[in-house]
Amino acid sequence: MEASIQVNLVLMPLILYVASSNPGKLRDFRVAAEHTSVEILPLPNLAAIPAPDETGATFAENARLKAEYYSLQLPGQLVLADDSGLEVPALQNDPGVRSARFADDAHYLPNSPLSTDERNNLFLLDRMTNVTARAARYRCVLSLARDGAEILSATGEVPGEILASPRGTGGFGYDPLFYLPQLHKTMAEIDLNTKHHLSHRGAALRALLARTQQSAPEIA
Repeated sequence: MEASIQVNLVLMPLILYVASSNPGKLRDFRVAAEHTSVEILPLPNLAAIPAPDETGATFAENARLKAEYYSLQLPGQLVLADDSGLEVPALQNDPGVRSARFADDAHYLPNSPLSTDERNNLFLLDRMTNVTARAARYRCVLSLARDGAEILSATGEVPGEILASPRGTGGFGYDPLFYLPQLHKTMAEIDLNTKHHLSHRGAALRALLARTQQSAPEIA
């Protein structure tokens, strides 16, 4: 059960330690925390901490188990963890929590010289052969924990569509296939500043910070 919390983001500085060293994730969170007194920092000594097994069946389960695990490494502090990926409703929300391992799980082109991202994209296109419903979403679930217990969680999404072929050279993962109708571009075609402001991770963090202002008790 989540404990409710309240934070005055103007008067009370707040440090969130992120259980990730991924510079893209950290940028997304820092952009989302602009104009607040929240400071986003990487979890100290993260590289030396053995990673937990991500055994959850959902983004929420994996985010929570990571946040609770890593929060035990930094007693008394607030630790933030995420789990995120691509969901395609026409594929029963695959690749979902297996987004990074989509092709590997299916042993798709195992001996190919292609990168993991390229194989994942090709496997997605194969799965979507003759699929007319192309709607998709990038989804992120954040979990905030302290001393081994989840305090709060939040979700962020970016809606889009899956193209029949990749476009653009920027980004990573499924970005060349993920089309944003409102911009008439894929995630791989937009500039970094636009991408960080559109980020599903950023949306999740903004939702989480909004929730901290709506509930009690304080967590100073």
